[in-house]
Amino acid sequence: MSVSLIDDDTGNLASGEARRAMRQGCHGCRRPLRVVVAEDSYPIREFLTVILSRAPAVDLVAVCSNGNELSNAIAASPPDVVVTDIRMPPSGAEEGIRVAMSLRETHPEIGVVVLSQYAEPAYALGLFDGGTGGRAYLLKERIRDSEELIGAIEQVANGGSVIDPLVVDVLIQARTRASHSRLACLTSREREVLAEIATGKSNAAIADSLVLTKRAVEKHVNSIFSELDLTDSEDVSRRVKATLIFLDEQDDDDHPDHPHDPRRHGVQRTPPLVSAARRPRTRIDERDTRGARG
Repeated sequence: MSVSLIDDDTGNLASGEARRAMRQGCHGCRRPLRVVVAEDSYPIREFLTVILSRAPAVDLVAVCSNGNELSNAIAASPPDVVVTDIRMPPSGAEEGIRVAMSLRETHPEIGVVVLSQYAEPAYALGLFDGGTGGRAYLLKERIRDSEELIGAIEQVANGGSVIDPLVVDVLIQARTRASHSRLACLTSREREVLAEIATGKSNAAIADSLVLTKRAVEKHVNSIFSELDLTDSEDVSRRVKATLIFLDEQDDDDHPDHPHDPRRHGVQRTPPLVSAARRPRTRIDERDTRGARG
């Protein structure tokens, strides 16, 4: 079962009571929830269409294949809930998270259920930035159980929040790793400088990239060496060691679009021969949805 967190913020314009009031029809009858789906994978999109079309509690008003179609559907007729993939065209990046964040400002009454193939902390934190009310993060394997998906839709429609338990586990693991990280002693600016060092940039190039003076970069670099206890007299050797520490403590995921993959900073890495400490990922094969339970 998913973990449900109810948002009790009475100052929220889109509180549960307000959302429920908006859904009341004539004679106090509750109308079906108007839902828009956005998913770029055809098999998963079709599967979602089938199970939501069959649900009495849901009125499926639009099915989209990319972020632009989703934005247009919301603008044309605002739904009660959006069910969306995270990574979709046109950008191929976190379109679902972007839409969810935008709706916080433009349509705070709309709930959002985000579906992801990965239990990724950065995606979850981005989704819940600004509050947990009316937001859900589920792994795509959850859609095999239509009751669980529809339950999440109803929860966010009422101002609640649902978090996949595997995502909670990963968030806890990430916090534990961070507390033991050698990089925990660095400031956010020093981490930025270290990420630039890991790309092989000189101090002058780092200064240009981060819009700092060369002197400021030199101070940050020396502080990094000191905090990481890199006392080697050769500056080049210390930069190499600092880079190895940086790479060692980054997420060990193997695809460059992953939010924490160093290749997003331009760092190329060679996969290790043995990687027993890889963090497990939960991923659903699109073929699995074909025989899923409705």
